[in-house]
Amino acid sequence: MTRKERYEYILAYFRKEMPITTTELQFTTAFELIVATLLSAQCTDKRINQVTPELFAAYPTPLAMSQAEVYEVFEYIRSVSYPNAKAKHLVEMAKMLVEQFNGEVPEKREDLMKLPGVGRKTANVVQAVWFGKATMAVDTHVYRVSHRMGLVPKTANTPLKVEETLYKYIPEEDVPNAHHWLLLHGRYVCISRNPQCAKCVFDKICPKLLEDSKLE
Repeated sequence: MTRKERYEYILAYFRKEMPITTTELQFTTAFELIVATLLSAQCTDKRINQVTPELFAAYPTPLAMSQAEVYEVFEYIRSVSYPNAKAKHLVEMAKMLVEQFNGEVPEKREDLMKLPGVGRKTANVVQAVWFGKATMAVDTHVYRVSHRMGLVPKTANTPLKVEETLYKYIPEEDVPNAHHWLLLHGRYVCISRNPQCAKCVFDKICPKLLEDSKLE
């Protein structure tokens, strides 16, 4: 099976079985989404969803969070990974949103990536989920699944290279969903340790390229 055929098979399955999908993070506004996504780096969505309700209640807008002290934000997120750095980023991000973007989350990737703590992955998530853009956020799960299933060559050894390769094969209209399809498959089936190949619907077509499939 060629790489193109593998893509066609996988995408056809997801289009049928998961036509509507989105992030498992809980949010109601663009600001809540970018905060939750920033917090989710190297942490589970389940944990983030446990801490954000109180955080959002205390700081529902960029203006409210911009007026907080870092130590105050820290108390709400102390159970997530790297809480000190993330608390600092959240306050600084909120201040920049207020001072440079009129308290609104910007739509352009280059503007999003100006925000403290916001990298390309987070920017792509916000663009895809909130603004409906055809962007592919490559996190650990997407990176791992893309390599294991032979969707990208070994030379795609950075998140950006994986992202660029996926764009070549995935139709633009599928890109926003494809991020979640690959992420959820990596989170629940093609897990980092002991992938669940026996219950994987792609087992028969998967080359199982387990070597070098982790994001370094």
